[in-house]
Amino acid sequence: MTQTQVQPLRSPAGRSPIRRQDTSSNEPKDHNNLQPDSSGAVSILASTATGRVGFFLFCNQCEQTARGIACTTGGVCGKSPDVAALQDLLIHGVKELSALAVAARELGVVDAEVNRFVCEGLFLTVTNVSFDPERLGESVHRAAELTAALKDRLAQAGGKAPPSKSAAFRPAGDLAAMVEQGQALGPPVAYDPGCDTSSLQLTTLYGYKGVAAYAYHASLLGEEDDAVYASMQGALAQLLSEADEQRWLQLLLECGKANLLAMELLDRGHTGRYGHPVPTRVPLGPKQGKCILVSGHDLLDLEAVLQATADKGVDVYTHGEMLPAHGYPRLKAYPHFYGHYGTAWHNQAREFAGFPGAIIMTTNCIQKPRPAYAGNIFTSGPVGWPGIPHLHGDFSPAVQKALAMPGFSAAEDRGSVTVGFGHRTVLARAGQVLEAIRAGRLKHIFLVGGCDGARESRSYYSSLVSRLPGDALVLTLACGKYRFFDQDLGTIGELPRLLDIGQCNDAFSAVRIAGALAEALDCGINDLPLSLVVSWYEQKAVGVLLTLLYLGVRNIHLGPTLPAFVSPGVLRMLADEFNLRPITSPEQDLAAMIGG
Repeated sequence: MTQTQVQPLRSPAGRSPIRRQDTSSNEPKDHNNLQPDSSGAVSILASTATGRVGFFLFCNQCEQTARGIACTTGGVCGKSPDVAALQDLLIHGVKELSALAVAARELGVVDAEVNRFVCEGLFLTVTNVSFDPERLGESVHRAAELTAALKDRLAQAGGKAPPSKSAAFRPAGDLAAMVEQGQALGPPVAYDPGCDTSSLQLTTLYGYKGVAAYAYHASLLGEEDDAVYASMQGALAQLLSEADEQRWLQLLLECGKANLLAMELLDRGHTGRYGHPVPTRVPLGPKQGKCILVSGHDLLDLEAVLQATADKGVDVYTHGEMLPAHGYPRLKAYPHFYGHYGTAWHNQAREFAGFPGAIIMTTNCIQKPRPAYAGNIFTSGPVGWPGIPHLHGDFSPAVQKALAMPGFSAAEDRGSVTVGFGHRTVLARAGQVLEAIRAGRLKHIFLVGGCDGARESRSYYSSLVSRLPGDALVLTLACGKYRFFDQDLGTIGELPRLLDIGQCNDAFSAVRIAGALAEALDCGINDLPLSLVVSWYEQKAVGVLLTLLYLGVRNIHLGPTLPAFVSPGVLRMLADEFNLRPITSPEQDLAAMIGG
């Protein structure tokens, strides 16, 4: 794939007026007539910019942050003030460790354990991952242990630890004291809503949290590249020193580049272990019998569950982002890997309550377990919730719970969906796609995907897809597809009009497909009859967006609301440089994308 040449980003001149969409209304906003925000964001954020005086926490990293501004008394995700303080403390520790890692790398000292821990530490603070204070506290202490050990190695190599604003950081002795310590240190980035530099710092931090999630998964599959770790640690170390806006603009694109490599590593890990996905019909209704439900993203955990349930009379179902796992040849070979149950992560409270078996949450997306199923849910990997049993690679407790539960009393036909359109499958049909484009049967390709969430405004995506003309092809990925994944859009010739590329972890497939089509048509990605309509929720989506910008992709429609952590000046710069725009209405956006 030939990469689009990217010009250096320009620092925005002045404070151009850009307003985020009002989260209290589903009315579309005109991108060309955006006005300064008068919602009170400035006064709220200014009060919390340098600490927690009068507030319990400060967090604005997800799309559903309170009032579209920031969570200050408790996370919309369910994060408590104590958990928020421990997550902040962990990031402070990871920044210190990263600064040392940068200095050590300059002397040829590269520590694999440090590299992996920095990834895991960032991943633990991604939205809806870890809510367990005990495990977060253990990670803070581990950060301090690795920091001390790396200081010794650096000294032995003739180096010196770099000066730091928080060089005196040491984790307190017990959990309560660590919470107070995290509250005293405050957020890892002091955010001023009118300051473009702090906005760029937060965007970079959140983007690298997304990179960390992908790199963490890839490392478990044996795929690593020090360039990803070096980029991540360099940006985190930069948070401890002074840098101007232009440097932070550069770091944004470097984050996108690192994320592209991390996604490629993850793709290599998945396909190398499980084979390239192939089109596979997946039943949405259950069959009679005992059952286990696996949610999240981790295919290694899913494989371990399949092995643990072999010959046990327990069928394995997927939920949420696990749906695309059915397309991998070495996973679908398990005869008891049956079907899919439910929809996106934010519906789990209602859907899990009706599942008559054990439930396993992997990687992220967990919400507070409700009493109806709290006794039969387990966590694995980075995921944690207080009081919920955590499985450290041994899934037998979940299997025993499944055997003790009633299971499905009867089979039920709820239709099916087809998955398995990864980049190899789609590119194998590239001839059909190109012939359909040249013959005029395929006039436009839409990539509609990303994160799903609870806001009613997300009905935009199902409404948009239902309005697409019959000569349009839809590529989709991640849990955003649940807004329309079961729609029958028919075919263009023998080509299905709706192609499920996979998880958010499979975003590399979308990049590969777009790049290959551009090469075949001898044009740039921006010259393709291709429109990107991206829904975001958490930090992996931020990383993917930065990758698209790094590749020079323009005209992206982003929604359902714009990020609270991006300042008006930075938003204007992105609009000017990349024509990044918020969604408005399906009718208006469709007209803009295809004309008419």
